[in-house]
Amino acid sequence: MECFRIDESGYTGFDLLNAEQRFQGAAAIAITDQDAARLISEHFPKLQAPELKYRALSRRPANHPRLLSLQRDLLTHYKCVTYVCDKRFLLVLMFADYAVEPFYYERGLDFYENGQNYAMASLLSVAGPTLLGQPAFDGLLASFQHAVKDKTPEALNALVSAAQATKWRELPEALGPLAQYAAPECLSAIATPGVNTDAAFVVLQSLISRMEVMADGPYRVEHDQSKNLRAYHDLLQRFIDHDNEVEFRQSEIATIKFPLKLTEVTQVDSKTSPAVQLADVMIGAAIEAGNNLAGLRSGGPDPEAVLSLYSDNQFIHMIPSIEFEEQRHFRQGTQAAEVIDYFSANFHAPREG
Repeated sequence: MECFRIDESGYTGFDLLNAEQRFQGAAAIAITDQDAARLISEHFPKLQAPELKYRALSRRPANHPRLLSLQRDLLTHYKCVTYVCDKRFLLVLMFADYAVEPFYYERGLDFYENGQNYAMASLLSVAGPTLLGQPAFDGLLASFQHAVKDKTPEALNALVSAAQATKWRELPEALGPLAQYAAPECLSAIATPGVNTDAAFVVLQSLISRMEVMADGPYRVEHDQSKNLRAYHDLLQRFIDHDNEVEFRQSEIATIKFPLKLTEVTQVDSKTSPAVQLADVMIGAAIEAGNNLAGLRSGGPDPEAVLSLYSDNQFIHMIPSIEFEEQRHFRQGTQAAEVIDYFSANFHAPREG
């Protein structure tokens, strides 16, 4: 049975404002341990470490050409997908989903039509600090994250106060539901058990949508035994166990259909799995490229060279975009509202952040 190996990077649980880790993502590769070991030997014949680790290799400029060559081989000859999201943008998108959308839903408006939620979140991400005031906007996001986690009346009241402390009249369409009306429907959505700001769910949804397309038939997933991947493991198992027959269109290029072709998920020791080590290389390179392009870090292979290796269907990213017409076309006719309702009802079980 075909097997995709998965590794992640940048996981910080509920905290999407972690300044040290702006990006989160995961990579999946359909490759055998035998092929992976051969590629590692070919590209790094003098490797002395017990396992291939991207972070250690990227520190030495002499390794950069080898890392690029290895990734080129993987992306050319094997089924691969890499997903990277800007966690701050994802938090703003969640704000739009829970602190804004219910207000419009109660008034009969489809906030998700043609990706309007993405447009608003992008506008807030790009222009929010300037229009609303940088410290106040940062405080709003922190208060929203805290309210989603704690769900107490005190945390919800603090969120309303944080919205009122911004220059919310500059963007009343986005901030008015909280700042002007303290909309009970929005506060109720935030306080719903199971609603959280953990990005693992979003990352896995995207990976699965591509693995399901790439897989020729039933397939399985292997991943490392790291603590961070426990959240991914539990979610994957819940996806596997879900046997309802349903299909949703998420964007111009992405759909998700249940039951999945995915039949099994297992944990392995990365030291004994060359294939998992290559997944670490793929996601490590993508996250480092994102940090470099955002001006947050320096070092490692040329980020433009890294990203140029990918074809369009091998790389998924979630970052703000103010190309509103392009985004409208990309998300036209999608079932975003139905997807959120369905996944909230079937997969968002309460758990600690």
